[in-house]
Amino acid sequence: MKDKLESLRPKITKLRTDLYLLSRNKLTLAALIFVAVLVLMALFAPLIVPYPDHVKDMTNASAKLTAPCGEYWFGTDELGRDIFSRVVYGTRISLVASVAAVALAMLIGIPLGAVAGAMGGIVDDIIMRICDIFLSFPSLLLAIVIAAFAGPNLRNALIAIAISWWPWYARIVRGQAISLKERQFVKAARAIGNVNSKIIFSHIVPNCMAPVIVQATMDLGGIILTLASLSFLGLGAQAPTPEWGLMINTSKTYFMNAWWYSVFPGIAIFVTVLAFNLIGDGLREILDPRTRNK
Repeated sequence: MKDKLESLRPKITKLRTDLYLLSRNKLTLAALIFVAVLVLMALFAPLIVPYPDHVKDMTNASAKLTAPCGEYWFGTDELGRDIFSRVVYGTRISLVASVAAVALAMLIGIPLGAVAGAMGGIVDDIIMRICDIFLSFPSLLLAIVIAAFAGPNLRNALIAIAISWWPWYARIVRGQAISLKERQFVKAARAIGNVNSKIIFSHIVPNCMAPVIVQATMDLGGIILTLASLSFLGLGAQAPTPEWGLMINTSKTYFMNAWWYSVFPGIAIFVTVLAFNLIGDGLREILDPRTRNK
């Protein structure tokens, strides 16, 4: 028991240091609290919103394009649906979709980057040239092309985003793997007869995760913005899905007479992307000692 406690002591010390650094960065702490609130809103959306049936394709003719008021906090859209209810439900869609896209991009990029960095030679050249091909296109443009060919729906938009995003994770992990494969613990694992696959996925990949986590956190905001862009162009979520980008696309016709229709989904995108970017900066400070403020 005492030995177990002693082995946990360094981890406890590191956790205390990380929490101290986190508490020192007020912006990151505020962003974490905000994202936690967003997650709770997404989980309990049916209990929070005043009009849960307004997320569907229904019509409330008596309340069309009503300005923000006590009954409709964010106003209503052209069908009389409560925009506040739809924005809250849109939180669920944006968070789940961004996490799914990041997870898929990591699932593709991390193994390829680890194999490229650990194996080197022609394997590294082939994988990196494929990455270069994907990176030669702007990620949003590539996602638009893929989504357009695959068909306009939310699932295809997520796949398109993941395909355009995975090379960044491959490059990050490759750089880490090149450094790690010369470390003593990897050489020791190779010396006792471990096969390459075990060395890569049991020893190299787990030690590459710190920069990957930082990148993934910052990418969540970027992917929410990309998904909103695809939906705005008609290549992502389709009506009556309450997705923020789709709401802004629909609202452009009514912008001069109903400013609230586009402003509130736009604010939701802005503050959510900003929060994830701030969290990513904070995690970089915690996980990379070279970036810590003295």
